[in-house]
Amino acid sequence: MRVLVTGAAGFIGNETARVLLERGDEVVGTDNLNDYYDPALKQARLARLDGHNRFSFEQLDLADRDGMARLFADGRFERVVHLGAQAGVRFSIENPQAYLDSNLTGFGHVLEGCRRNGVEHLVYASSSSVYGANTRTPFRVEDNVDHPVSLYAATKKANEGMAHSYSHLYGLPTTGLRFFTVYGPWGRPDMAPMIFTRKILAGEPIEVFNEGRHERDFTYVDDIVEGVVRVLDNVAATDPAWSSDEPGPATSSAPWRLYNIGNSDPVPLMQFIATIEQALGRRAVMEMKPRQPGDVLRTAADVSALEAAVGFRPHTPLAEGIGRMVHWYRDFYRV
Repeated sequence: MRVLVTGAAGFIGNETARVLLERGDEVVGTDNLNDYYDPALKQARLARLDGHNRFSFEQLDLADRDGMARLFADGRFERVVHLGAQAGVRFSIENPQAYLDSNLTGFGHVLEGCRRNGVEHLVYASSSSVYGANTRTPFRVEDNVDHPVSLYAATKKANEGMAHSYSHLYGLPTTGLRFFTVYGPWGRPDMAPMIFTRKILAGEPIEVFNEGRHERDFTYVDDIVEGVVRVLDNVAATDPAWSSDEPGPATSSAPWRLYNIGNSDPVPLMQFIATIEQALGRRAVMEMKPRQPGDVLRTAADVSALEAAVGFRPHTPLAEGIGRMVHWYRDFYRV
């Protein structure tokens, strides 16, 4: 297939592009290569794809309306994996406009490009953060998500609604994937796994928010990508059992679906830190901090809908995934 992958220089987008290329697809990647974190890492990720003659890349901002329209008109994409976005819960508190531009305006441009150019299936990244103030776990795609606690989460919830409107009005098949805390090689340096690794190796103290009383459903990147690719091949369809009298929130009479992708095994933050310590062979110096605005206490994914649809559920054990991440980190940063 000919596939557009947005965010192709990003953590998940780059690995997704690599897997699609390895199986024989033609991939066009886009990314704006912004400096939210070190662009050199993004360039290094792109360099992994240099040897593939079926890959091309265009630096482009999602908020560039004319540029996005041209990309889709020229691209003749059969399917689209939309993984480009302004990421980060905490940064959304400091710089909300970046999220409005990328995650709302940019997503609108992706939807328009798909519907005007005959795209067969749009798969896009949502987030476990949409569950917001919910405390009953595991989180199910059938749960109410009307109480986001960060602007980032609100933009992801809005994406799901925007996609549904296009599926309903124009028959565009769309599938949203709610990712649960992704980690692994080539990971984002602004996320806790990389921050902890870097600081422990440097002998610097790590900040442990909410005094370590968090639990996260850490999910290895390879599992996330396998889920993305399987869902891409499983084009969203209407649900014949869906009823407007009792509307289910994860399926529809339109070709629109939502799935969780998570490891279904929430880990206490202190256990997560201990696993990194063991992989590094070093102890962390910890500074206990209060809970930050926008943080949720616990995430845990119910992936039964994903498993029923595509026959897959994430399974990589934490110690194995952290070991691979630490090995990559030491090699890439030569520490």
